[in-house]
Amino acid sequence: MLITLTATLVGAGYALSEGIVSVHRRAAKHLATSDRGSLAIIWASGFISIFIAFMVAAYPGTGDLPILRTTPAIGVGVFCFGIGLRWYAISHLGRFFTVNVAILDDHRLIDTGLYRWIRHPSYTGWLLAILGLGLCLGNGLSLCILLVPTVSVILWRIAIEERALRGAFGQAYVAYATKTWRLIPYIY
Repeated sequence: MLITLTATLVGAGYALSEGIVSVHRRAAKHLATSDRGSLAIIWASGFISIFIAFMVAAYPGTGDLPILRTTPAIGVGVFCFGIGLRWYAISHLGRFFTVNVAILDDHRLIDTGLYRWIRHPSYTGWLLAILGLGLCLGNGLSLCILLVPTVSVILWRIAIEERALRGAFGQAYVAYATKTWRLIPYIY
């Protein structure tokens, strides 16, 4: 019961957080975007995977993880850290962050803060939030249902963003990319 309630509250917090970002951080309609429909796919895959993960977790014995009493608390901690990291990254980019891939007229390359080491820290935060949600569910199958589509759409979206950034900044972005990690320092 505690796991279900915790996961539900964390899931609602995630949906609220992403809803706020989507409403307030969309590029102006007059700007050309390089989004390639990825925002709609991100939302659809997120909604579907979260819904299915909760349904699977509701049936005992369908992939239950060996749960420690602290697993939901660890999940909440990982979730909160991930959301905090995501919001920090978004805030650090300021008006250059948009939910749909777009280069602003006076766009500049940000290479300070977390962006000094990681090119896409908001996605790192997003992955941690999803991992935290999966831990709150306490179900290995649900965790996979959450992570596999999320990782897939993030990697696809990174390719789209990096293509747009290389197009806008050319060699400066290529040089920046050689000095930084995409998502996780020393790993990827």
